[in-house]
Amino acid sequence: MARIKTDKDITKREVILHAASELFRQRGYKAASMRDLAEKIGIEAASLYNHIRSKSELLYDICFNTAATYNEHLESVEASKDSYLKKVETILRFQIRQMIENSDNVIVADREWVHLDDAYLSNYQTMKHNYRKRFNQIITRGVETGEIKKINVPSTIWLLLHAVNGIESWHRSKTQIPPDELEENMISILIGGLKK
Repeated sequence: MARIKTDKDITKREVILHAASELFRQRGYKAASMRDLAEKIGIEAASLYNHIRSKSELLYDICFNTAATYNEHLESVEASKDSYLKKVETILRFQIRQMIENSDNVIVADREWVHLDDAYLSNYQTMKHNYRKRFNQIITRGVETGEIKKINVPSTIWLLLHAVNGIESWHRSKTQIPPDELEENMISILIGGLKK
């Protein structure tokens, strides 16, 4: 019987989660089966259950681990002494890097969370709402202090987040610009548009 192949720095569970996030992104959570996942990893479907309880557990881990990563970063930005404009830039750079380096998890957490079990759904919605609210507060304070030009903050949040989500098409592009160049271009345009 085949075993899950791991490197010294990654656990079997992490291998399964990584494969699941790729599969859920490619096929969607509903369409992806445990048999598909086992095949992707190269083991028997029954063997998966030695490491996880269910497909829904995988979605839970992907969504909540991703949300925790974003929230931890946001907390460090909120606590920093940087200007409000610099805080917005730091948040955007982090989000851009996540979309470049961790896109499967980010996209699954952003799109497939609606399939979370009912017991977790409202908690996850609250986490997403609170993240946007806190990001909104940073921009609002920047406007109030004159660091950021007068703008409609809710629509600005929407625009910034959707611009970062658009990096998904960069992954599919045949003429990819280097990641660092992509980041700098986006920051130049997005932050440049907020400067007074």
